[in-house]
Amino acid sequence: MEKKSESTYVTKKNLAKFLLGSGFGVLMFLVPIPSGKSFTTLLDFVKTWISNLLGGSLIYIVTVLLVVAAVVSLIDFIFKPEVIRKNNYLRKAFSTTPLYLASKVIGAVTGVMVLFQVGPEVVISADTGGSIIDLCGTLLCILVAFSFVLPFLTDCGIMEFLGVITRPVVRPLFHVPGRAAVDLIASWFGASNAAVILTREQYMKGFYTKREAGYIMTNFSLVSVPFCLMVAETIGRDAEFPVFYLSICVVGVILAVILVRIPPIFTIPNTYREAVGKQVAEDLPEEKGVLAYALESSCKRAEEFHVDTVLSSGLEVMMGMMFDLIPIVASWGVIALAIATYTPFFDWISYPMGLYLQLFGVEDAFVVAPATLVGFTDMFIPALLMTGMDLTAKTSFIVGALSLIQIIYLTEVGTVIIKSEVPLGFWKLLVIFLERTLIAIPILTLIANLIY
Repeated sequence: MEKKSESTYVTKKNLAKFLLGSGFGVLMFLVPIPSGKSFTTLLDFVKTWISNLLGGSLIYIVTVLLVVAAVVSLIDFIFKPEVIRKNNYLRKAFSTTPLYLASKVIGAVTGVMVLFQVGPEVVISADTGGSIIDLCGTLLCILVAFSFVLPFLTDCGIMEFLGVITRPVVRPLFHVPGRAAVDLIASWFGASNAAVILTREQYMKGFYTKREAGYIMTNFSLVSVPFCLMVAETIGRDAEFPVFYLSICVVGVILAVILVRIPPIFTIPNTYREAVGKQVAEDLPEEKGVLAYALESSCKRAEEFHVDTVLSSGLEVMMGMMFDLIPIVASWGVIALAIATYTPFFDWISYPMGLYLQLFGVEDAFVVAPATLVGFTDMFIPALLMTGMDLTAKTSFIVGALSLIQIIYLTEVGTVIIKSEVPLGFWKLLVIFLERTLIAIPILTLIANLIY
């Protein structure tokens, strides 16, 4: 059979799919919309609408999901019923390992205890279990809004188009395909966990190698603009928010350039997922112009897109995340927050960080040292810790910006990464977190010294 030439992909039908489908995906994910003092996205508006619609019933829905995930996973683990094992959706949602099964059980118990306010304070308090179940509710709303819109962004050609266009800059600078620019924009204006899920799905389909996916997840999934503004207001730095956020972006780019070239990112195999192989082609043929090849690549991808697959692929993503990811967030999150809130663990281990901060002349170095490490558990805890401290503007600027640059938070993106097939386990994530922290502190200190 004669191979179809690239130029024949550029048809009116494929162009319409590319422009209309991608336009819808871009509008939902990437177009910044004014919201108060900052910006958000239509997807975030949909998420908020779903959250408001469900209102007080959201905690009941989350608890039911947690209990169902634990019970059905137990049934699958013990009895291995064919109805689950032979169904792709059910298998991905409920077939699991002993470690994750235990995590699902802990997540279910946590949900029930928080819902009925029964059990020890360390689990059910607003700072631990309450916060995590609220987070699970937010994550659920993101997934419902996100799952059936994602294919329009990933499968209609816009990632291929931007991949070819931005490759000359993104590839040499960050060692990733140009399409990674979409992940970055999605997290900037939307949510970092949404961007991580987007990257995971792209890896699963063969558009990123293991190294590329791991690198993008841990370096490109910046915290959204609205959340950065909330942290700035919490620590009293909202008056200088433009320079605060610009500093986060500048240091984030510097870290991304450095970390791709050192372990552990550099040691991850640069190979595609074995089940699908390489599915991306951004190299520009010698006889093609950049725009012409970008358009051909986009139309080729758009030809494979069909609306009837949106429901099936969206349902697969949502089922896996609802019954597999959310229970892990509930269990690991409450354990992490309990350690951070009710034990002196981070005070004990932060003494070396105090010395490191002191080395660069940061005032109250040992007072804020725990805040530089506790962010590994959750992104907002450092800001909460700082509200009870009498800090200088310079110190609060440094530690506040640092908490948003560290990126890897176990209660959100960390758990999503660990649950993905990308070979980044707990200890590698911890090393990357520490690398980001140690490299960012002197740069942020320099910026703060120039500002104040």
